[in-house]
Amino acid sequence: MNNEREFRAATALLLIAAMSISVYHRHKAERIGGARAPAWQEEGWPLAVALRASGFAMWISVLAYVINPRWMRWSRLNLSPSLRWAGAATGFASLPLFYRIFGSLGENVTPTAGTRKDHKLVTTGPYRWVRHPLYSAGAAFAVVLNLLVANWFTTASGTTALTLLLMRLPNEEELIERFGDEYREYAERTGRLFPRFR
Repeated sequence: MNNEREFRAATALLLIAAMSISVYHRHKAERIGGARAPAWQEEGWPLAVALRASGFAMWISVLAYVINPRWMRWSRLNLSPSLRWAGAATGFASLPLFYRIFGSLGENVTPTAGTRKDHKLVTTGPYRWVRHPLYSAGAAFAVVLNLLVANWFTTASGTTALTLLLMRLPNEEELIERFGDEYREYAERTGRLFPRFR
């Protein structure tokens, strides 16, 4: 546990930075972005509940680790300090990307797969290469947190949440119904989660 205080501090700083970016942009979108349907209507009860429960379990385990790592000792993983520091470095390096993704989405940011009444098709910034960069960056950030926390319960709950998010992804692709040929052309030149290199 010799480096645990530093890992906890890095985790706390990453959480504060990422949550600040997310809350700022989500609040701004809620203020000016217009109405949207409740999550359970857009996703269905089972997916909405399972996704939030697994995400909540992951976040609570990360917070428990930051507050007092002894609370999560029962599910600790033995990861090398160098791997954990690599995770921290990756996490801090990814923060500008998160800011750019949220900034590109603007008032289109929603907590679900649904769209707002005045939703616009975003094809600039990171969306120029990937249709769902927030999913890709979120998955990478979850890996970073799991490396820092080094805990199998956090990893299991995070993996469950990511799997459920990927199950929700086809709902996001229903933008084709809203934007038609414009979205079809966009989908042909971009990757779903990773850039398409030709």
